[in-house]
Amino acid sequence: MEAKERMEAVERRIREACRRSGRSRDEVSVVAVTKHLTLHEAERLMELGGASHIGESRWPDARDKWEALHSRGTWHYIGHLQTNKVKDVISRFDYVHSLDRLPLAHEIERRAAVLDRAVRCFVQVNVSGETSKYGLKPEELFDFADQVARLPHIRVVGLMTMAPLADRPEAARPVFEGLRKLRDRLNAQNPFPYPVEHLSMGMSGDFEVAVEEGATWLRLGSIWAGR
Repeated sequence: MEAKERMEAVERRIREACRRSGRSRDEVSVVAVTKHLTLHEAERLMELGGASHIGESRWPDARDKWEALHSRGTWHYIGHLQTNKVKDVISRFDYVHSLDRLPLAHEIERRAAVLDRAVRCFVQVNVSGETSKYGLKPEELFDFADQVARLPHIRVVGLMTMAPLADRPEAARPVFEGLRKLRDRLNAQNPFPYPVEHLSMGMSGDFEVAVEEGATWLRLGSIWAGR
């Protein structure tokens, strides 16, 4: 399947998932994760209109693509972020999807203050409880949010999670439902002077279930490479 056909197939599947769940297609955005793609393939995806939002998980791997294409899209850092890489990332990426610990929050705050900008972040929550995954435990979220709310150069725009790899996409549903409920509980407690709107959840193998459970950002990668 060619890139244009893959893009059209993804769009059909998102629209159908929105229809099933009574949602508007406008509520769901796609981050095209290009770590599986060459620079040429990523550029082609952008030209076809399938990638106005680009996701990468490691700055050294993303450098060539960012330098060639950064002015043509919005960039999302979706990988685990080490504190010694914060300076490289927040000066180039528009969103960070992996805020998961206070030392990282304080380093983002320190670096963002120098840049005089607010960094848009998703708080990563390990809803599944897998030891191989990063993220806060669900019960840690609320105290963490109270502390991050004191940092003026971080704007928490949403929550992020990763579901376990499974043969059946349906197996991811409890994880996505759990993140949505955590977002709603967080907003009920109101730690920030604004609502936390977004849910970054759903990847190439389970994104339709994520849409049905309220995802507002999908992180799709291997699907663009035909895998």
